[in-house]
Amino acid sequence: MLQITLSPDLPTPLVDQIVQAIRNRIDDRVLRPGARLPPIRQFAEQYGVSRFTVVEAYDRLVALGHLQSRRGSGFYVASRALPAPSARPGDVIERAIDATWLMREMAVDGPDRILAGAGSLPAEWLDEAGVLRALRALTRRKDLRPVSYGSPQGYAPLRAQLQVRLAEIGIGATAGQIVLTYGIHQALDIVCRYFLKPGDCVLVDDPGYWNLFGNLRLYGVALVGVPRTPEGPDVRALEALLAEHQPRLFFTHSVLHNPTGCNLSPANAFRILQLAEKHDFMVVEDDIYGDLAPNAATRLASLDQLSRVIYTGSFSKTLSGNLRVGFLACRPDLAHLLTDVKIVSMMSSAELSEQLIHQLLTDGPYRKLLERLKGRLVEATGRSLRMLERVGLQADPEPAGGVFVWARIPGLTDSSELARLAARENIVLAPGSVFRPQGQPSGYLRFNVGFSDDPRLERFLARALDAGLTANGGEVPTQSHPPAQPG
Repeated sequence: MLQITLSPDLPTPLVDQIVQAIRNRIDDRVLRPGARLPPIRQFAEQYGVSRFTVVEAYDRLVALGHLQSRRGSGFYVASRALPAPSARPGDVIERAIDATWLMREMAVDGPDRILAGAGSLPAEWLDEAGVLRALRALTRRKDLRPVSYGSPQGYAPLRAQLQVRLAEIGIGATAGQIVLTYGIHQALDIVCRYFLKPGDCVLVDDPGYWNLFGNLRLYGVALVGVPRTPEGPDVRALEALLAEHQPRLFFTHSVLHNPTGCNLSPANAFRILQLAEKHDFMVVEDDIYGDLAPNAATRLASLDQLSRVIYTGSFSKTLSGNLRVGFLACRPDLAHLLTDVKIVSMMSSAELSEQLIHQLLTDGPYRKLLERLKGRLVEATGRSLRMLERVGLQADPEPAGGVFVWARIPGLTDSSELARLAARENIVLAPGSVFRPQGQPSGYLRFNVGFSDDPRLERFLARALDAGLTANGGEVPTQSHPPAQPG
């Protein structure tokens, strides 16, 4: 007999009580694979619940893989492979310290984990309650289409809202020039699918966006790095590279550059567009952190008005990374062609998420949220800079705002070993090599200011530099340095 206890007086719904009780019996091996559960009518009568409650609980257990339904026979405990043993914190770091490693590490969260190299803001900084309110309001709307495909170009009201927002930063684009995507990654991927073939040359920032580099390698293209300066891409180096290469695209970050935190200067922007015209290549401008930028930031798309610039953005950093809504804006003819690529590769994007983002943008609190985030970032950046100075790291260059500090370790040519050792202490650092097009060694680290105010991070860095481990690859002493006080 099953022998479980249910109580209608508990706040947990009866369906959830049944699901959890049966799962516990299965996990404890009381119910073994192949065991038959009581028929629905018998279960309902025995425990005084409705048959509908039992059906829903059984169906949920089937969906979770705990039960199997056999037509005309009933429900049986499913045979399941034993879960693989959990990796110890030190196991995963034996892999190569590269972009894939960093992405995997940032996806693992926990109360004792310091994501100092992460690319997103702490979840508690964002407006989770506002997202939930908007979600509830969305379910009451009459235009909601929860079981239909979205339109190929994306939810029209959101594209109209983006038209207004782009105009505010000097980019003139109609709603027809905007294509909504599954986050900025799909926007960049659509561009790659349309423009690139194996063997093509592509220019990228050096250092630059590490995940983009991995995606470009999947297309078999040749990555050529353009050195990054505090003013943006080094235009003299760019001009010299163009004498040797014929790139199809130049992927670059103009505002709050990832990883250096610097902004493009007007003079550099003007020269880049001149060279794009002269050498006939398109510029793909990634502005994912743009909503956190100063009001006077220079964007290539605002100078070029989408003639040779494809502008991309997203709301994953300020609203929700879970909703996966991004966009691209470009010439009208190109928007049509890129929409075709989207249809062929993904059919359409997620209209439910697009409607929710539209609701969040038009309800009003979004601008206030941005102001709060900018204020917190200013304070957190100050604390991070002081902490790095105390342990002997130098911000180079000084960030112009935003999420990141790009810090140099004096005398060090490769920070990968430091990241490997930090991982053993549940600290995720982002070594400079992952931000270089060919993974070249780098003595830099990217710090996310939202996660860098933990005393354990300061103590680790202080021990590492005091011990000279970054130069000789030795172990980090665990008690040689007194606890550092948070700044």
